[in-house]
Amino acid sequence: MAAWLYESAWDERLWLPRNLTWKDLEEKPELNIMPPQCHQLLCALPFALAFITLRFIFDRTVAIPLGRALGVKEKVKRRAIPNAELERVYQLRRQPIQMELQGLAKRCDWPLRRVERWFRQRRNQDRSNVTKKFCEASWRFTFYIIAFCTGLWVLLDVSSLLVSQYWYYMLELGFYLSLLFSVAFDVKRKDFKEQLIHHFATITLISFSYVVNYIRAGTLIMLVHDVSDFFLESAKMFLYAGWKRSSHVLFMIFTPVFLISRLVIFPFWIIHCTAILSLEMYQPFFGYYFFNGMLLVLQSLHVFWAFLILRMLHHFVFIGPVSPKLDCNVFASFNKTNKQTKNVA
Repeated sequence: MAAWLYESAWDERLWLPRNLTWKDLEEKPELNIMPPQCHQLLCALPFALAFITLRFIFDRTVAIPLGRALGVKEKVKRRAIPNAELERVYQLRRQPIQMELQGLAKRCDWPLRRVERWFRQRRNQDRSNVTKKFCEASWRFTFYIIAFCTGLWVLLDVSSLLVSQYWYYMLELGFYLSLLFSVAFDVKRKDFKEQLIHHFATITLISFSYVVNYIRAGTLIMLVHDVSDFFLESAKMFLYAGWKRSSHVLFMIFTPVFLISRLVIFPFWIIHCTAILSLEMYQPFFGYYFFNGMLLVLQSLHVFWAFLILRMLHHFVFIGPVSPKLDCNVFASFNKTNKQTKNVA
């Protein structure tokens, strides 16, 4: 039964066009043909562990000292008075409705305003501090700018195409695996569920595009997505450091780069190629629908994040400079996570 399930899951009619078989993707050293192999993706696991270790070292040796140099300061948080009844409700609902607050006020024999203040202070206790947010933005900025430069080099490195693209794939896949492993310790953001969906979709697409040898197109997609992320992370870094003008300038640069790369190039060039032009070479098959379906999931996330960006941009242009609180909320709901998609047929 296990063997049958394995063979069914890897049926070549599911994942490959009719004119291809898995044997066509086997290594042939005697002919100097070395197509990608599934087992090569295991290298991404030590990459992910290495990224987690490097991030720990980076935070303490680079990000924290850099944050202090730029003026990152922590606000003094007032701790909520210990209260078992209110704490029990808080663990279930961080923001109880008005009727619940009134009932809690009666049970605790507290004024309603005091109960509301307790929940506000308790929520503030759980918010990540500015230094942690700055460290995360610094780490992502460093990775994205390195990944973008690596992607440019890979696309130009035609002399060792498979070797350079393999390591580029492991770099990207390892990074997203590290984000998935450390999600419980990272800054909790309003788009937490969207980010999880994005990470899973990205990891799936990177792996799938590598296994079925969509490498050249996949490399291009990763590059297109990396191009905007380091602008966002640098804008967040300056925002947390209190350099609001620099943050706004970088955000104004990031916005058109994001909109062009995610809402123009990605759907009208990449998805058009995978969904329309690819039909000129082969008939639709399950892998075709699976791959393009995942790309459409990512595109829907792009539209969601574009809405948040344009809403902030509208407020900034037509209403006036946004407050630091609004800045942080919008940046927080648009994390790299936003980050990245991959691949194409």
